Order: sequence, then C-alpha cells, then structure tokens
Amino acid sequence: VQLQASGGGLVQAGGSLRLSCAASGRTFSSYVMGWFRQAPGKEREFVAAISWSDGSTYYADSVKGRFTISRDNAKNTVYLQMNSLKPEDTAVYYCAAGLPLLVATASGYDYWGQGTQVTVSS
Repeated sequence: VQLQASGGGLVQAGGSLRLSCAASGRTFSSYVMGWFRQAPGKEREFVAAISWSDGSTYYADSVKGRFTISRDNAKNTVYLQMNSLKPEDTAVYYCAAGLPLLVATASGYDYWGQGTQVTVSS
C-alpha cells in the first residue's frame, strides 16, 4: 500500500496550493482519507478528511471555509485545495487512509504518505 503526497511548496500569505495524495496497492473504497499537518515543535493535527464511499467531508475549525478536500475515484487520488493561506498553515502535510472511529484522530489511520512541505511566507 502506498500513499504518495505531492503539491507542497512556498507561497505568500493569501495564496493557494493544491495538495494531491495518490493511493495505490489496495482498494480504498470503504476507507476514510485524511490530511494531517505537523509544524516544527508541535503535535500532528487534523486538517480534513473525506469518506471515499459517500464523499462526506470533515474539517478542522482552523481551515473551514479556506480548505476543500475532494476525491477522484477514477484516479484513486484525494486533493486538498488550500486557499487564503496563512503563515500559521506552514507545516508538513501528510495524507492518511484508514477506518478511524473519529476522523480527527491520527491513531485511527493505518496508512500514511511521506509528507509534503507547505511554507507560507508573511
């Protein structure tokens, strides 16, 4: 099983980035796909999640209204569109797949991508 995250980079505050997470190696149709982030010296935190089966979405309050998670079933890929980026969004972003009881709990995810760096300059 592989999750390949990409799309990170350096952007100015107010800018946008789109992260991608390509999944391979098994069928994820019943899984929840999540995005988490970890800034230096901080714990990993939940960003957003989507149910692969019915498309239900979940967001952390800190990104609601600015980030949008979506999926492309044909490409087995999940996206995180990030708009109105702020310096506090700077972190390594990880995608994950699993069957969590609570979508915001990292321990509920079985598979993790390698992370992609997002840096927002002020």
